[in-house]
Amino acid sequence: MEQETRLSESPSAVPGTVRPGGRTAKVRRAVLDATEDALAEAAFHTLNPDRIAAAAGVGKTTVYRRWGSPAGLVADLLRDMAEQSLPAADTGSLAGDLRANAELVLRTLTDPRMGAVFQAVIAAAACDEECARTLNGFYRTRLAEWAPVAARAAARGELPPDTDALELLRAVSAPLYYRFAVTREELTAADAERAVTAALAAAAAGAFAPRPAAGPGVD
Repeated sequence: MEQETRLSESPSAVPGTVRPGGRTAKVRRAVLDATEDALAEAAFHTLNPDRIAAAAGVGKTTVYRRWGSPAGLVADLLRDMAEQSLPAADTGSLAGDLRANAELVLRTLTDPRMGAVFQAVIAAAACDEECARTLNGFYRTRLAEWAPVAARAAARGELPPDTDALELLRAVSAPLYYRFAVTREELTAADAERAVTAALAAAAAGAFAPRPAAGPGVD
């Protein structure tokens, strides 16, 4: 939630892994750039490893050996995007931090290039388990990177200390992704501001605090 990507942050590998160096790194960069270009121009189902190899200027055997399939290319692109993401905002207030998060999502999804890439990636995740797992990992990484905004807010007295940071952040970005991926409505700054306002109100009401377990005989 969060571009989350090359727009104002940029994308690269599973967190905690060592990036390859030298020619291997250059080949990976060329292939992933070609993959992003292809997704920006067309849908996932048109992604062809042979064409990606030609566009990247590398051998077809290299692409098939390392990435295996269109799903493998998309999965590695998502890992790349997660790696290259910029750190979360620190504006000095919870409202400012959540607004920065919402604005980042909005910029990403409304950008002609990156919006098309995310549409293709979401479509890929809907029909391929590997892509779905990697998309889930991408967003978990992004949420974790933004989670400190809740701890800082709690320290300032803006949030209950037991607020679930990930649920708070999901509440900000979920309405935007719903409009983008499900109802396919135009996204505006007003939508982002509304999501932030709603998330702040819900947090103040304790909606993201852990619920006590129900006792015996309690429905």
